[in-house]
Amino acid sequence: MKLIKTEDAAGHVLCHDITQIIKGVTKDAVFRKGHVVTEEDIPVLLSVGKENLYVWEKDENMIHENEAAKILYDIAADENMSASDVKEGKIELIAKTDGVLKINREKLKAINSLGEMMIASRHGGFPVKKGDKIAGTRIIPLVIEKEKMEKAKETAGSESIFKILPYKIKTAGVIATGNEVFKNRIKDTFTPVIAEKLAEYGIKITHRDICPDNPGTITGKIEEVIRSGAEMVICTGGMSVDPDDRTPLAIKNAGTDVVTYGAPVLPGAMFMLAYRGDVPVIGLPGCVMYAKRTIFDIVLPRIVSGEKITKKEIDCLGEGGLCLNCDICIFPNCGFGKGV
Repeated sequence: MKLIKTEDAAGHVLCHDITQIIKGVTKDAVFRKGHVVTEEDIPVLLSVGKENLYVWEKDENMIHENEAAKILYDIAADENMSASDVKEGKIELIAKTDGVLKINREKLKAINSLGEMMIASRHGGFPVKKGDKIAGTRIIPLVIEKEKMEKAKETAGSESIFKILPYKIKTAGVIATGNEVFKNRIKDTFTPVIAEKLAEYGIKITHRDICPDNPGTITGKIEEVIRSGAEMVICTGGMSVDPDDRTPLAIKNAGTDVVTYGAPVLPGAMFMLAYRGDVPVIGLPGCVMYAKRTIFDIVLPRIVSGEKITKKEIDCLGEGGLCLNCDICIFPNCGFGKGV
């Protein structure tokens, strides 16, 4: 680039967008990068406060902001994302499918630590929908040394910083437990809540069963549901330390590998997660039936995407694991569940 006075700019090529900001009216480029300035443009440029301009001067060792933003996009996005048009030196990553956003946080931090470049994103570990904005990339100056962008590519490596994991699980069996429901003392109001949440991810309930507080019976039903081909099993109720609550034992006895019984999340402390092979078996405490948002809302999309959640990841949910029960719920656009 070289700096010239605006009055002398006629015939020169702009190397960056010129933005006009009128409060409450517009914030957009009046001239785009690559525009050849005319005599008629000069009064407009002066009116937006541009008494001096950078015009393009070719240098093989420097990269323009638009090209640099594209490099950052290429190291950030996976095949389930697309790029926005370049605007004011910025490119945004847009989701091409529904799924769960995963972020390599170490790589993201490393890129942002290089200086003169940035990638800003939404939180990872949560659902995104097709068309959602995932992140934005740009450099801070108008041009940057080619060597620095090569360093960014080297730092990022071969795998993208962001990934969208499409939903894989399509079917589930729901087993409601409790003598009070089994003996028709009360109506099963838990299963309809689960059905509504599963429907958000296109999951069909293939089995709806009710079992008494008998661990052998519950275990047998879990095994039956898995043999029938259900891709996920959800057991509701019977998760407390009450002597009549036997669901955790039943899940364990179903030959599962238990990830956790208990989570640092409220509501949802008595949550249980296990796997029988690749089939997740979930024990849900009663709070999921009546609380608007719980541990189930945090982990369900990740489980449905086929991700195997670890005990370490559950343990990290403590910070951000307290739902504030806001009068107007804006989850997931809040701090709940942002520990991982």
